[in-house]
Amino acid sequence: MLVRKTVTVLFCDVAEFTGLGERLDPESLRRVMSRYFDEMRQVIERHGGTVEKFIGDEIMAVFGVPRVHEDDALRAVRTAAEMRAVLGSLNDELEETWGVRLRTRMGVNTGEVVAGDPADGSTFVTGDAVNLAKRLEQAAGPDEILIGKATYPLVKDAVTAGPLQSFPVKGKRDPVAPLRLDDVDARGPGLVRRLDAPLVDRALELAALEEAFARAERDRELQFVTVLGPAGIGKSRLVAELVASVSERAQTFTGPCLPYGEGITFWPIVQILRQAGGEAGIADVLAGVEHGEVVAERLSGVLGSAPAGANEETFWAIRRFLEALARREPLLVVLEDIHWAEPTLLDLIEYLAGWTRDAPILVVCLARRELLERQPGWVTPQRNAFVITVEALGGADVDALLEGLRSESPLAARTLQRIAVAAEGNPLFLEQLVAMATENGGDGELRVPPSIQALLAERLDRLSSDERAVIERAAVIGRQFLRGQVVDLSPDELQSAVGPSLMALMRKELIRPDASATSRDDGFRFRHVLIRDAAYDGMPKEVRAELHERFARLTEAGYPDRLAELEEIIGYHLEQAHVFHVELGRDDAATDAVASAAGQRLTRAGRRALTRGDAPAAVNLLERAAALLEAAGAADATVLLDLGSALREAGDPVGADSALTRAAAVAEAAADERLALRVLIERTVLRLYVDPGVAEQDILEVADRATPVFEASGDALGLARAWGLVAEAHWMRSRCAAMEVVLERQLAYAERASDRREVHWILGSMARVALVGPRPVEEGVSRCQELRRRARGEPTLIPVVDSMLAVLEAMRGRFTEARTRYASSRETLEELGLRFRFAQFAMYAGLAELIAGDAGEAERQLRPAYEELEAMGESGILSTTAAVLARAVYRQERFDDALRLTEISERAASPDDIVSQVLWRGTRARVLADRGHTEPAEQLARHAVALARQTDFVNMLADALVDLAETRSLLGRDGDSRAPLTEAIGLYEAKGNVVSAAAARGRLDRTREGRETPD
Repeated sequence: MLVRKTVTVLFCDVAEFTGLGERLDPESLRRVMSRYFDEMRQVIERHGGTVEKFIGDEIMAVFGVPRVHEDDALRAVRTAAEMRAVLGSLNDELEETWGVRLRTRMGVNTGEVVAGDPADGSTFVTGDAVNLAKRLEQAAGPDEILIGKATYPLVKDAVTAGPLQSFPVKGKRDPVAPLRLDDVDARGPGLVRRLDAPLVDRALELAALEEAFARAERDRELQFVTVLGPAGIGKSRLVAELVASVSERAQTFTGPCLPYGEGITFWPIVQILRQAGGEAGIADVLAGVEHGEVVAERLSGVLGSAPAGANEETFWAIRRFLEALARREPLLVVLEDIHWAEPTLLDLIEYLAGWTRDAPILVVCLARRELLERQPGWVTPQRNAFVITVEALGGADVDALLEGLRSESPLAARTLQRIAVAAEGNPLFLEQLVAMATENGGDGELRVPPSIQALLAERLDRLSSDERAVIERAAVIGRQFLRGQVVDLSPDELQSAVGPSLMALMRKELIRPDASATSRDDGFRFRHVLIRDAAYDGMPKEVRAELHERFARLTEAGYPDRLAELEEIIGYHLEQAHVFHVELGRDDAATDAVASAAGQRLTRAGRRALTRGDAPAAVNLLERAAALLEAAGAADATVLLDLGSALREAGDPVGADSALTRAAAVAEAAADERLALRVLIERTVLRLYVDPGVAEQDILEVADRATPVFEASGDALGLARAWGLVAEAHWMRSRCAAMEVVLERQLAYAERASDRREVHWILGSMARVALVGPRPVEEGVSRCQELRRRARGEPTLIPVVDSMLAVLEAMRGRFTEARTRYASSRETLEELGLRFRFAQFAMYAGLAELIAGDAGEAERQLRPAYEELEAMGESGILSTTAAVLARAVYRQERFDDALRLTEISERAASPDDIVSQVLWRGTRARVLADRGHTEPAEQLARHAVALARQTDFVNMLADALVDLAETRSLLGRDGDSRAPLTEAIGLYEAKGNVVSAAAARGRLDRTREGRETPD
């Protein structure tokens, strides 16, 4: 079987060989070259290289075949230098006997190749690294040795080398930049390891973790610790010691992030839930807990046995479950390798750290420093969160660890000392070097590995053929795997050897036992992910492709009841199979079939992510799905349509437009009118977000075109989306009564289509209509309470309804209830981590306080939301929030600030945003009137009223009339203010806004008495 490995290739030929052939008789030339080849072969083989071929005057040698050494690059450059030196002595002999002196030129390069199976006696290697080594040799001058830039970093501390001018190479995009080898240290290492990081004592780190757990117990408050350090530094061992120290008084759960780097959003949580007993265990823990059934339902969505909920709902459910679990016994949750975590999982971790209440929980996250490249703020100190940085072990700690390893693997003290120097305090280096030295019998030279990858490659190369085949199949599965999975991936002749090989791999400390997801099979895991990577990288791509595809098919067949949960994993493996097929140049029906199957799996996973509101995960999955389907020649407009929607929700309008443009092209090519209209609707929705100039007529025209087509095809979701455009058109023009009729119709279609996301959006819109439309307050309260009941405990919808109820309650003078409502809404939104919705609905808290007459509290509610929206770069909600904030600031007589906020609202508002246009005009009219600007103040106030009359926003029109009256009073025209006040009172009373009606009546009375004072 072919293998892939990193080797170093040496090419050497004789300069001016043609002229030599002309001068010597063929028999003499043969004797000269035979003598030369014999000497060079000895040098090559002495350094552990393999002579690939002698052709004419050329020698090709490979270092890394048949066996990899971690210092193959250094061996190769030493060989080249010695060949040059030996030739100097040989030339004296050749000149004396034959009258000739030879001059050589050499090229040395390192890289990945495909090699034959050493068991078959095949050492032939192919790859770009070979070609480049040949080009370096051809570019060298007589007596020169050129080394490639991939070789130099592995030997830099042992060589003296100078850079040369770059030169182009056919088939390569960039010029090649070699170095000229001048000298090489015959004994020194290629890489001198230096200890730059401060040394720390593990006892202090363990004590910090134990203190964090004790604090969680004492204060009944979640503590959050990140253990940060490079691969193999001892993070997992440290936490294992913590687990052992608290095991008598704590429940412990561990959730690892899979090492694939994408698409496995909640996998660690799934593992924790299974460790807790799965659905049965969840039900037991939640028995008698408030909202327990809702929490269990959301967790069923995480496990894949029920429809997935929105991210905010999932976060809330996971927190409530952990809190319930911790009430039984303190809880230790370990999340491993979070540098591989999806952004959504990182958001969940931060949410748990910020919002978990009354629960003795310690959450420990293990991460490499790469996490900080993605999340620089992760190390920001918090009251209940801190970071432990795990550095290289100090001398005493290294000695203690080596002494413990020595008891299991008796080695000479001198060998242990060399291991300590080579490992530079990294526990994984120490463990692996001890294991390798033990395998070698403790004798012989201990080579200092240039990198841990090279060290592991060497260890893997020492395995038997059965052991290598088993560990490679395990590597395809992932860092964790089951014995049965490896058996299933193995050919018939290997299956009986899987068990013994796994035991051998455990003895050689490449893998270790691990908790199994099923009691019927043995679980294992690689001791470190780099071991898995080294085993994986050693396989030919063709084999990897075949195993990935086979594992995907086996998973599909073996877990039919868990397909929803495993869809991302199945899709990933099929995707990898396709990637390797493409890289190998395969272009056939089978390759397309794999791409299509992968695309379909990732599409379903992406749509579930979109349904639960996880836009980043949906974008990731749907982008990959779309690319795979296009590669298979089966571009799917519905996938691109969903991708456009996900990108829009993720705040990427440019990407959304690109995806929808592609979707439109696919639909047009297929002559699918219904699909083309679905795409057009989504593009129109996108325009509403990014194009302030979009007209109501444009929206209605699209809806009118789409509706009959969807009706003819029975497309309920299409009809819901089409009527959604009609609803948006009514909202733009602030026509609530008409919008409410449309929403009811849209809701019927959404429910028929069973589109949960669409249904919840519609219910929230109905609550807004009940607040701002002509429906009287009492009826509005009843309507919102009805919608709240229909929400069925949905955490993301209830705060929307409560925000509307807060304003309605304020209108009827129930200020305590109003504040309870908006405080509950705010708390829920903050708990769920819904930053945008929190900022959006704070406006309603501000409106409630303005009705109550507390402008200072209104500003306190509005200011954080305004700043949040401004930081996001959002304009639609910002315009209205700024306008409401301007009113609160004006009432506190900060007129310059109020004027500035009206200018911000004006700039952010679209021409059709009537609400913002009315609000900022009314406030600015008062400011200008206060400064004596009669004409512009009157004009603005009258324009605001005219705009408000185009709507059925009863309360907004009444407020605009009050603004007009106040503007006229400030201009000394009390008599002209009475008519608008009288009309406003009638509107407030019709709405049931008794508080605002009373305030307007008081103003009217004061104007009649001639003692009007501005509000």
